[in-house]
Amino acid sequence: MEYRHLGASGFKVPVLSFGTGTFGGKGEFFQAWGATDVAEARRLIDICFDAGVTMFDTADIYSKGASESVLGEALKGKRDKAIVSTKATFRFDDDPNGVGSSRFHLIKAVDSALKRLQTDYIDLFQLHGFDAKTPIPEVLSTLDDLVRAGKVRYIGVSNFSGWHLMKSLDLADRYGYPRYVANQTYYSLVGRDYEWELMPLGVDQGVGAVVWSPLGWGRLTGKLKRGQPLPQTSRLHKTADMGPPVPEDYLFRVLDALDEVAAETGKTVPQIALNWLLQRPTVATVLIGARNEEQLRQNLGAVGWNLTPEQVAKLDAASAVRPAYPYWHQEGFAERNPKAV
Repeated sequence: MEYRHLGASGFKVPVLSFGTGTFGGKGEFFQAWGATDVAEARRLIDICFDAGVTMFDTADIYSKGASESVLGEALKGKRDKAIVSTKATFRFDDDPNGVGSSRFHLIKAVDSALKRLQTDYIDLFQLHGFDAKTPIPEVLSTLDDLVRAGKVRYIGVSNFSGWHLMKSLDLADRYGYPRYVANQTYYSLVGRDYEWELMPLGVDQGVGAVVWSPLGWGRLTGKLKRGQPLPQTSRLHKTADMGPPVPEDYLFRVLDALDEVAAETGKTVPQIALNWLLQRPTVATVLIGARNEEQLRQNLGAVGWNLTPEQVAKLDAASAVRPAYPYWHQEGFAERNPKAV
């Protein structure tokens, strides 16, 4: 398993990490993802360790804390081998302060996560979303306290806009607070918005991408076929409207290209989609999820080989979209605005 530095930090992570959104299965949304219990989680974690996948990502809102609890129980006796990543910011309970990135909520969220995870430190703690109602210096000073206390080792963000992230990095530099080294971001062959602003920022500022939903919210599993209904087992029946929209014509244009490359390589559609991501700038690790051993082993087959430049170009062309303003305008001034990719 290849390891890469997480952004500009000295910390290395495996290029594939395991996302545990399928652990717990509490609530309609997460039941559609999966309901992995502790026994199955132990089995999946052992398979990950055998393959060199040592990083496991979760969040407090995943199954109302059950994902963290299952992960913590399943890692008993193996915590020293694992990199544990979790997130907080979204509303966890009905308490008026049970949401956001205030000092009150972040300290409570981290302490609660440590108990559920049965550990005394979190390797990577990420803000799950931007909180516009809490001053950034309050957020950063709180994270600084958590790092100094040894409860958190590295910090990152998720679902921030470029200016949110850049303002935070600037204030961290100004006051000597820890810098965000990770950006857990949505990025896939059918969701390339990350490339417009966040990728160039990551290159410039040393922020590594931790990619979530690399298979386009379940659309790049190889199971969707033109003119055919969704497979009965697809979680898209319940979650399609909750995820990023993808026009049908565009989706099947990308799927056609993936099928062509699959025929050329003998690899599966998900393996190709994951391998494409691993060749993109700033990508430190890609989160793979699995409801069972078969899905996990298939996703693990995305490493140990590389697409050819010609195959990458074919996928690039099929998935290209016209960027939003001002990025389409900047493309016309490429002499002074080179792309990150």
